[in-house]
Amino acid sequence: MSKHLSVFAAMVHKEFLIMLRYPIEFVASFFQVFLIIIIITLAGLMFSSEGVGAEAPPEVGGVVAYGFVLFIYLSDTLWGIGFNVRREQKQGTLEQLYLSPASKFASLASRVVITLFWTGLLSLGSLLVMSLLLGGLPLQNGGLGLYLLLMSLSGTFGMGFAFAALTLRIKEAAQTAVNMLQFGFMVLCAPFFPFAALPPAILAISRLIPLSYGVDSFRSTLMGYPEGFPELAPIGTEIIIVTLFGLLMPPLGVWLYRWAEDDARRRGTLSEY
Repeated sequence: MSKHLSVFAAMVHKEFLIMLRYPIEFVASFFQVFLIIIIITLAGLMFSSEGVGAEAPPEVGGVVAYGFVLFIYLSDTLWGIGFNVRREQKQGTLEQLYLSPASKFASLASRVVITLFWTGLLSLGSLLVMSLLLGGLPLQNGGLGLYLLLMSLSGTFGMGFAFAALTLRIKEAAQTAVNMLQFGFMVLCAPFFPFAALPPAILAISRLIPLSYGVDSFRSTLMGYPEGFPELAPIGTEIIIVTLFGLLMPPLGVWLYRWAEDDARRRGTLSEY
């Protein structure tokens, strides 16, 4: 057990070193998030009857701010956990890892720590900026909100493992797939607007996606269940769905990744560019 933990710690350290070896990209990614926040916030306030100088209603601020937290986690998970497999494949380190006695899955799981740490800092910073721009954010039911966030993130990491499996198969096309998944999430899971704004046909598809319930329950809980929230189902039902998503998606993602890596080894495509 101690050996596995030592290997895992070494791989986490490696990921931190890689991140810090590119200081310009490190700083740019930090400020890029805040530019996106400012653009989204000001664009939303433009449609206010009092203009950009107005304070947004608490419900509007909560919908955008708390939805943004899950959006940035999903984006970083797809890029940092899923697509990073392709990066290691191009660098030539993926095949070397599989030739070593080190844990194969530890390399993938180590990126979860990076995502939790770095994206967590970005999320806290983004909530602070949005709170200043919007005149405050509603914050209620913190304990339940944290539980729903953790279950949603657990399911999101499972999606990252599953996408890593897909990356081993489609290779360079994974970059296009990430962009499509991000766009699909923005539309179907409504992180920046209420689900009520979706057409009925699109809303029906949204109800089939577990992460939609994560977005809805998380922001509705922190906003104190204002009238009309949650939108997709009663909060008790949404908690059950999000819990099952958080518990079942990670092992499913791990199974898919291990199946994909075994298939890649049999076909001899681990080092294929």
